[in-house]
Amino acid sequence: MLRRFQIDDQLELFWLFYGKISRLGPFQDLVHQNGSTPEGFGLLRSVGQQPATLRKIAPGGGFTLARFSEAFLILRARSVGLQLDYVPVVLIVMNVFYAGAAYPAGAAADHINRRTLLLLGLALLIAADLELAFAASPLIMFVGTAFWGLHMGFTQGLLLKLVADTAPAELLGTGFGIFNLVSGGALLLASVIAGSLWNSLGPRATFLAGALFGAIAAIVLLASRRQRK
Repeated sequence: MLRRFQIDDQLELFWLFYGKISRLGPFQDLVHQNGSTPEGFGLLRSVGQQPATLRKIAPGGGFTLARFSEAFLILRARSVGLQLDYVPVVLIVMNVFYAGAAYPAGAAADHINRRTLLLLGLALLIAADLELAFAASPLIMFVGTAFWGLHMGFTQGLLLKLVADTAPAELLGTGFGIFNLVSGGALLLASVIAGSLWNSLGPRATFLAGALFGAIAAIVLLASRRQRK
């Protein structure tokens, strides 16, 4: 009861805060105060007028939509029988493989087509989702977690590099901010979908849906590559 009360209380505080923020004043009054646009909004609009930058930001959202929160790795570990004392090992394994893959992937990005690396990252994510979907023991679950970490290592730094290479120097910070905004929104949406699937259909359906989203992202990436050719 206490845990439920704490969760409900936090949700109530969140919505109360959101409501206060949303009523601070008309948005147009802020944007058009004294007939001028504040510098921050001008930079945001300038980034929006950079098609190349937006093309690099959009895949970040698509990748995150295919990869929901790592909290589901812990839930999966518990569902296959991993003892509670060993649950932190799940995140340790993921981050070890994440860190181990980050430098080689970054170095490879200087010599190999970046879309090829993104496709490899998606393939690793799909492999992770399939392993986790059909895992029947903690060992198989840890294999899937390792693939998940490899996916992170091959994609996260590369996506940031794509934004850095295309955003104008004076808008670099704004470009990263928009990238993180889009990725964060996609992560929230993906996690809500995953949570709903977990509660209604179970862990296997959740990770199979993740594999499906990853496959769709790969198809879109391949299609855009052919169009550019």
